[in-house]
Amino acid sequence: MDLNADSGEAIGDDAAMMAVVTSASVACGYHAGDADTMRATVAAAAAHEVAVGAHVSYADRARFGRVFIDLPPSQLHRAVLDQFAALVAVAAESGAEVRYCKPHGALYNAIVHHEQQADAVAAALAEVLPELPVLCLPHSAIERAATARGLRPVIEAFADRAYAPDGTLVPRSRPGSVLTDAAAIAARVVRLATDGVLEAVDGSPVRIPAESICVHGDTPGAVAIARAVRVALQAAGVELAPFA
Repeated sequence: MDLNADSGEAIGDDAAMMAVVTSASVACGYHAGDADTMRATVAAAAAHEVAVGAHVSYADRARFGRVFIDLPPSQLHRAVLDQFAALVAVAAESGAEVRYCKPHGALYNAIVHHEQQADAVAAALAEVLPELPVLCLPHSAIERAATARGLRPVIEAFADRAYAPDGTLVPRSRPGSVLTDAAAIAARVVRLATDGVLEAVDGSPVRIPAESICVHGDTPGAVAIARAVRVALQAAGVELAPFA
């Protein structure tokens, strides 16, 4: 199982997080971060042999990329390419490679259902590298588009987010959507890793064939949560390793 964190967003303790996770999705400047934060995050990741991915987003720093933008596919295509290229250039300074992509925030949620934006993202990434891994939710438009474009969809689950019964994330605008109890989070992640099931907000089981588990870097107590998850997974006999 992979353990990933959204990183390089100038929120939380990225340096400490790199000692815990196996993959880091690094903000590329559109919703957060800049050349300096990218450089520092990639260097820390490289020091801990953590896989680096591009955390691409809508260009919306004011709202942290968490509001849907109805971009034409051609503009979204270019935005993804530009962000990926920016991180590749920075990573090269540390001798690191950008091994995967993870869309951020509103873009991540939009391409669960938005076919045109999903295909624009997949088309851009297919230009970058054939078979590039893309983190996504199961049964999503981006999973289908990535497969059609010859990319490798990697199913992700979220340690610190509440799930609706249909397997989608509960919107952040709703109370209880972000989880912060490290012990409870660790227990639910072990169940996911061993049984493939997370509990939805109504108590029903949600089956998720996850290869990677995310802890958001801006969740309160994020590093402590990630440590609790790592310790619990290892105690359960789950090997941690990057998917890319």
